[in-house]
Amino acid sequence: MADRRAAERAGRAAEARAAWLLRLKGYRITHRRFRCPAGEVDLIASRGRTTVFVEVKARATREAALRAVTPRAWQRIARAAEAYQARHLRTITADVRFDLVTVANGWPRHHPDAWRG
Repeated sequence: MADRRAAERAGRAAEARAAWLLRLKGYRITHRRFRCPAGEVDLIASRGRTTVFVEVKARATREAALRAVTPRAWQRIARAAEAYQARHLRTITADVRFDLVTVANGWPRHHPDAWRG
């Protein structure tokens, strides 16, 4: 139980760092941890006409974080993104992108357009 709580805290800290980085790059965070029956999106951000669905992965190394997101996970994120757009119709006409933010040793790195549906 304590391990689960520690993992939850670490995940939230990684998401906070990712949001901080994206804000510095000019993105507006519109939602955190969007959940629906189809899946979950860690962060949803916008900049200009682009809506960005962001997966955040924290691992000991950047390479491990990059490998942690499987094609199946991206598909669940894409289904959650579709559900989000159905609820927020203004995003239907926006350009959509799927980004990854990896966090290694506490430092976030943004990987724009990490996956395409």
